[in-house]
Amino acid sequence: MKRDSRLSGVLHVLLHMAEMDGPVTSEALARAMQTNPVVIRRIMAGLRDQGYVRAEKGHGGGWTIACDLETLTLRNIYDALGAPGLFALGNRTESPGCLVEQAVNAALEQAFGEAEALLLARLGDVTLAALSADFHERLAAHRGPHRLEDAHAA
Repeated sequence: MKRDSRLSGVLHVLLHMAEMDGPVTSEALARAMQTNPVVIRRIMAGLRDQGYVRAEKGHGGGWTIACDLETLTLRNIYDALGAPGLFALGNRTESPGCLVEQAVNAALEQAFGEAEALLLARLGDVTLAALSADFHERLAAHRGPHRLEDAHAA
């Protein structure tokens, strides 16, 4: 089953961008993420619409972070991506006629709802600044590269 890795990918891109002194092109981000620049632009458009990043056109242009990492949470990014489904699990039939299946659906819907609420709350507690701090701790322990082009080799 294919997983939706956009949240992980966007967080990865944003942390790389936080390490850069200036704008980063879609092409450079795409190389780092081993994807197409069009994919990067499509994903970044949702973040731009929310004011989390900005795009600078022309020579020397690219993407920059437009907000404070201390206030930007994983939940903000998740919502900017369109709040993709969190779980691959679901009910066999949404409106079953069978009473047994109705009981199963009720139990699963309650469990899924509780799990989703817990996960979304946790995403709201973690800021990009916290992720950046974790990265810097790992970097100090590793003493490895931290440039966009080199970080993946570490």
